Amino acid sequence: MWFNIAVTRFGVFQFDPASGELSRDGAPVRLQSQPARVLAILVARHGQIVSRDQLQREVWGSGTHVDFERGLNFCIAQIRTALGDSANAPRFIETVPTQGYRFIAPVRVDPATSNGEPSRNAELVAGGGEVRLKRRPWGWLIAAVIAICALVTWTQLNRSSASSKPTVVVIPFYNETGRPDLEATARAIGDAVVARLAVAERTDLLSVIGNAPVLRNPFARADVQEVGRTLGATHLVIGQLQSDGARLRLMAHLVRVQDMKHLWAGPFEDDRFLFDAQARTAEAIAATASFSLSTPH
Repeated sequence: MWFNIAVTRFGVFQFDPASGELSRDGAPVRLQSQPARVLAILVARHGQIVSRDQLQREVWGSGTHVDFERGLNFCIAQIRTALGDSANAPRFIETVPTQGYRFIAPVRVDPATSNGEPSRNAELVAGGGEVRLKRRPWGWLIAAVIAICALVTWTQLNRSSASSKPTVVVIPFYNETGRPDLEATARAIGDAVVARLAVAERTDLLSVIGNAPVLRNPFARADVQEVGRTLGATHLVIGQLQSDGARLRLMAHLVRVQDMKHLWAGPFEDDRFLFDAQARTAEAIAATASFSLSTPH
């Protein structure tokens, strides 16, 4: 059975597999072409396990000799960052150990384009227990050109990735509440951020430092720029635990070491920041920082 496909919807997201365009509540979400192709395959086979070997064949081709493992990890990390998803508590992409990935969110397919016309360059094919995305011949030609450009770009990036990959130092989070009993809470959230930045999907994008001896000295943290330079970092993650007497607020910052420019800052509030809230906050900070560092500034 054949279905014309223009737009796929899941949660607050809208995704066009033909163009690779992703949006959230109508606002464009940045997603590079290769991660978009991976997402198209996972969405088209939602509910099914797609193996890493399948993704290699369909996205990179069996004759590709680039570092496929690194490339796929990069793609999955980019998709999760774009969707605000978590590997530990996935809402969209589930990692199935030793098998592959599965798109788990409910998916709705809109067979019409935004102007009411059917899509002419992409079709969803179902048959033989498998669902696949099919492009018309001229669509494949465009896709092939894009794939070649992406491959050349990826190869060039691979050659310099070791030296260009950002190094992030997570400064132990400050307890600014005046309450000594919250020292452990501030420290625990900072440690959780280190752990979330160090997951496999993100270590291909950045390096993280969270346990260097200098970081254990609270006096040395007064000059965080010098700490960053000492550790060879390009960026810092800084957190401030604050209180208004009723609720707690964690102010998180992503700062570039070179000029101490803020690339991002955001507040996270909770009544007590118990374990679940610590985990959610740490994942949100890590996801936002990863996305920001993958975007040129």
